[in-house]
Order: sequence, then structure tokens, then C-alpha cells
Amino acid sequence: MAIEKQKLILISGIVLGVMAIVMTKLYLDQQQQVLQEKAKAAIANMQSSQTAVLVAKQDIPQGVVIDAGMFDTAIVPNKFVQPQAVTSLDRISGMVTVAPISRGEQISLSKLMSERKTDSGGLAGATPAGKRAITIVADNIASLSGMIKPGDYVDVLAVIAIPVQGADGKVTGQTAVVPLFQNILVLAVGQNLGGPASPVGRYTEKSVPAPSSGGGNILITLALEPKEANLITFVQEQGKMRLVMRSPADAKIEPAAPATWDTFFQYIMPQKEASAPVIDTNEYIEVLRGLSKERVPLSK
Repeated sequence: MAIEKQKLILISGIVLGVMAIVMTKLYLDQQQQVLQEKAKAAIANMQSSQTAVLVAKQDIPQGVVIDAGMFDTAIVPNKFVQPQAVTSLDRISGMVTVAPISRGEQISLSKLMSERKTDSGGLAGATPAGKRAITIVADNIASLSGMIKPGDYVDVLAVIAIPVQGADGKVTGQTAVVPLFQNILVLAVGQNLGGPASPVGRYTEKSVPAPSSGGGNILITLALEPKEANLITFVQEQGKMRLVMRSPADAKIEPAAPATWDTFFQYIMPQKEASAPVIDTNEYIEVLRGLSKERVPLSK
């Protein structure tokens, strides 16, 4: 009897020990998960308050064509980011310095200019490798006429009719503004490739308007990838093109939804979220008073 009692005590101790180990492991796993979530939140907060910018690895003199080997990436707090600081190497590939850049200095677009090869290569020489030069007809009134120039970056919008099937089964065209591409390089405006300005004399025209296609439209040549060139050719046959100017320091691509009547009214008259129903958690008893019956809440 004593031996069985000892065995029982031993088994109970083993079971309790295993349970303690399991509970300890569950607790440690839970604490590790909490620490991981806190670390992720701290990293996200740190990333939102910092920006990756390009800095010079060496002293770069004026008039030098820049390449990737001249720069490093540095993480800088947002309040210390210089105006027009460059965040993407693709944006400045092939550009030329117009002022010396010191080692460790943030690369600013104010010290760079595009290297135009209009004298020798024409439009082909100005087209970046891997891109295709394609000319679109943009609305002269809505496309920054007279202000857009070669070397600028724009967003391309299309005003087209999207097929929509109604409740009666009929298909109609609903006008929509569709964002096609963002951060697109302008190669030419009309026949202007952005070459050196001609000297202005007494008998020289001081301004030459960009050639248009007639009807108040202007010809804009963009640098697009082959697939993008196919898409913009298709869309151009369906409606009008509009261009939106970008800041020289902004190369960020952001998600953008098409604009329709539905999105328009949702923007100007946002629907308020329905308030959550109030759940009554009280308990009631029914009390008869004469011929009437009342529900009286129980006090907790």
C-alpha cells in the first residue's frame, strides 16, 4: 500500500512537472510574441519618421555625368532631409552636375540637369535605354500648355467611357478619369527636345509655340516601357489624355483609383459609419400590477 502511494505521488509530481513546463513554454511564447509586435510597431514608427536619401561617396566636380558608383544610401530623419533631395537613383540616371557636390552631401536636384543629346542623336539619343518614345495628343487646355517642357515628369490620366451594365441588362458607357501612369519623363513638347536655347536677336522670334495636332490639342512625347506604350496607344483611341505635373523632388508612386460619379459623390458627401447598436445587458422580471404588466430591471 505504501509503495502504491509512493507511485501515485511520483506520477502526480511528474504530471505537475510536465504541466509546469508546458505552461512556462506557453507563457514564454506569449511574451515573445508581445515583444515581436512591439518591435514591429517600433520599426514602423521609425520608418515613418525617416527617409532614405542618396549621399555622395566622394567629391563630385561640376560637369560630371553621374553613375551609381558615386552614391550611397543614407537613412535621415525627415526634419533633416534637404529640399529636392533625391530618393531614387533611377530618377537621376544619366544627369550632369551643374555644381560641385561634397562627399557625404545629400544629392539635390538643384545641382543636377538632364544630359540632352539632341545635337547628335535627336529623339533617339534622348530616349533612355529600355524605354520607347511615343507621342500622344494631349488636351491643350488641360495639359499645362506653355509650361510643360522636356525633362519634366508627369502623371498621365485618361478620360474614357467605361462599359457599365445596368440593372436592365443594357451596357452603357460611364465617363471616368483613369490614372494610367505616374512619374513619366517628358522627352519632347511638339518638336522641342530641350536642346540649347537659340540666341535671341532683333529679328529672331522670341517664342515659338509648340506644334499641335489641331483642335486645341498639343503633341507630347513621353518615355514609356514597351507594354505601357501599347496600353496608352489603345486608350488614346478611346478618349482624351490629360497630364499632371509632378514636383522634381517627388518620384513616389502612389495607388490611385479611377474617378467616376460614384467616387465623386462619395468624396463630397461621405457616408457616416452606422453606429453600433446598443446592447441591453440588464436582466428583467415581469411584474403584474392589476391588469397591466411591466418589465422591471433587476439591480446588480
